[in-house]
Amino acid sequence: MSGSGGFGFVLPHWFYWGWLAVMPLIMMALDKWFAARGSQAVDLNAEANEKLQKIEAELKGTIESDYKNWFTRGVDWISEKSGVFISFWTVNAVVFYFFEVVMRYIFNKPTIWVHESSFLLFGMQYLLAGAFALLHGAHVRVDVVYNYLPPRGRVGMDIFTSMFFFMFAFALVITSWTFFENSYSMNETTVETWGIQYWPVKAMMLLGAVLITLAGLSKLIKDVAQFVKMGREQNA
Repeated sequence: MSGSGGFGFVLPHWFYWGWLAVMPLIMMALDKWFAARGSQAVDLNAEANEKLQKIEAELKGTIESDYKNWFTRGVDWISEKSGVFISFWTVNAVVFYFFEVVMRYIFNKPTIWVHESSFLLFGMQYLLAGAFALLHGAHVRVDVVYNYLPPRGRVGMDIFTSMFFFMFAFALVITSWTFFENSYSMNETTVETWGIQYWPVKAMMLLGAVLITLAGLSKLIKDVAQFVKMGREQNA
């Protein structure tokens, strides 16, 4: 941040990272507090969301497994909460860009940190959202063959194609670790004037890779259990 005194207010690096860590927790606590004050409305909203998820699953042709153990419950909980956590980061981008517009067009003092802080935020959000998207079946799939298969065939196809997923996931974990290790060892910073630390972004890449790998393993366990269950029901 040296030499940035002529650019008006510059967001401190420590505040940026600290705010990204604390702000979602505050929002989640507020959401829980408001939910407790309006439990009836929340129950109706939860019921509507559950119906919507069932409709989406039917439209996608996916088969939801009801099998759960301690591992799948834990991983699914982490995937769900991590997705909710980073979803609140979007509010920061809106506030940041609003601040930039006001400073640029009203006070004629454009910032040196809003654009960089926002695209770093979106990049980390994209990396960390993979597990949440996988949990809710939101990743893009090729439905040309999938939708024509019987229900058990779809589950079997998910099991078969999981090997390609894990090839990608393991490669992402290894590559992310290399990126993070190199970035941390040299205390890498961005090349822009703001010059914020870059290794936390690489750390989020590694964390996102681990989360989506665990989410894929949880899905595979549930798919195998569902495949066996459906086979037993057919033979009964």
